Amino acid sequence: MLTDFKCKMQQMFEMYDLGKMSYFLGMEVSQNQQGIFLSQKAFTLKILNKFSMLKCKATSTTVAIGEKLSSQCDFEKVSESTYGSLVGCLLYLIATRPNIMFAVSLLSRFMHCCNEKHFQDAKRVLRYIKGTKSSGMLFSKVENMKLIGYADSDWARSIDDMNSTSGYLFTLGSAIFYWTSKKQTVVAQSTTKVEYVVTAGAINQAIWLRKIMADLNQHQREATEINCDI
Repeated sequence: MLTDFKCKMQQMFEMYDLGKMSYFLGMEVSQNQQGIFLSQKAFTLKILNKFSMLKCKATSTTVAIGEKLSSQCDFEKVSESTYGSLVGCLLYLIATRPNIMFAVSLLSRFMHCCNEKHFQDAKRVLRYIKGTKSSGMLFSKVENMKLIGYADSDWARSIDDMNSTSGYLFTLGSAIFYWTSKKQTVVAQSTTKVEYVVTAGAINQAIWLRKIMADLNQHQREATEINCDI
């Protein structure tokens, strides 16, 4: 079937069969019996070299515990173009690195009012990816393609407006395939409300994903689990 499909495509379009994919839009693709592994090691090294962080000391977390950022502070301003370039590179890196999504989402809120503190926190993310540059996503073969969701939140992370941050992801089989992190549009007065808001968002997303999967003949017969802290 695969050979027949290739022949028909070559008859209709000018195309070439380059064999198994190994590199695509900055993503490295490794295919073996264990599965398909996606990573961006080469792009990670390119970012580190661009911002002179190849020899930096690695750190184990993307954000310091309990740290909150604000646009209203006395730190010295930095170049918006340089800061925007760094955050833009990190945004492209989250294609295979959902573990930096929260930090990058947080840093992207200060593109118009960046200062030295924001820039140092962005460099902390670079220090994190320096120590995890070989990390990526492994999609291995599984028998049960069950959709599972995970939701969590960070209460009142934004000092400027006291809004919280929602984050949720979904796995299907062996790996994560959908993830997001964004500021909530309401001010929650308790951690309970924060968790209800993020869980409601995750449930809405789960309903949409179930419909998409049904269109692809991957029907979810059982209820979709949403793991949260409520």
